[in-house]
Amino acid sequence: MARFGRLVTAMVTPFDDQLQIDYDKTERLIDHLVATGSEGIVISGTTGESPTLSGAEKLALFKHVVSYAKGKCHIIAGTGSNDTASSIEFSKAAQETGVDAIMVVAPYYSRPSQEGLYAHFKGIAASTDLPVMLYNVPGRSAVNITAQTTLRLAELPNVVCVKEASGNLSQMAQIIEYAPEGFELYSGDDSLTLPALAIGGVGIVSVASHVVGRDMTEMIHSFLAGNHAAAASLHRKLMPVFEGLFAYPSPGPTKVALQKLGIETGGVRLPLVELNDEEKAFVHSLLV
Repeated sequence: MARFGRLVTAMVTPFDDQLQIDYDKTERLIDHLVATGSEGIVISGTTGESPTLSGAEKLALFKHVVSYAKGKCHIIAGTGSNDTASSIEFSKAAQETGVDAIMVVAPYYSRPSQEGLYAHFKGIAASTDLPVMLYNVPGRSAVNITAQTTLRLAELPNVVCVKEASGNLSQMAQIIEYAPEGFELYSGDDSLTLPALAIGGVGIVSVASHVVGRDMTEMIHSFLAGNHAAAASLHRKLMPVFEGLFAYPSPGPTKVALQKLGIETGGVRLPLVELNDEEKAFVHSLLV
């Protein structure tokens, strides 16, 4: 089914020279993403530097993206934090902006139990009518949403999918095998796009699609059409990009790569810092 499309981009947040949100650049970036195959975009996820955006900035960005891109692509707002009460209130506010869905990350730093994770996500889901995408990224949150907890949450009426960035194909397979009908799994790692599709995932929430969206779209469509050799060849070709965009703290490399393609998205906010000349040269080499 792929509710939000096969290729969803976790979009960077474009900044101006003062590192304030640049809405003109945001519009141009959205146009680029849609033109290169993105069927959905996640606004203010980790790749969008959500930890350094204020709540007011996020809501203003959601409103602007909805006004510009509604109908062009699915719009998913990142609303999660490690504070359940704040996440509930922010998810309610996000719903008022007109976004199509919310993505809720596992509570970082706190390292709750599986029961705590379940209660956290259940409380947020109950507070909104919007579809909810769970986001499991233990490398950043320091806690893994187990397959069993994901499957419990999948029984809730508006918890419709998970972005699985655990890197654990066994866990992903278990979720796909036992999830209720209609619940979908997206890979959260570009390098596992094709393996996830092979075991029954519906698509990818991608970073690399900022710069290789057309190739990723071709890879996905080749696989779905049964041309597995072509899909595998493209996957191997794209692996240096998938890995290279995370050689330095994200989204710095992605913003540098976009600039190389003529799409300006500005710098990054502290505690992230600009890539040095050697690092930029490496990123540029990925696009040859």
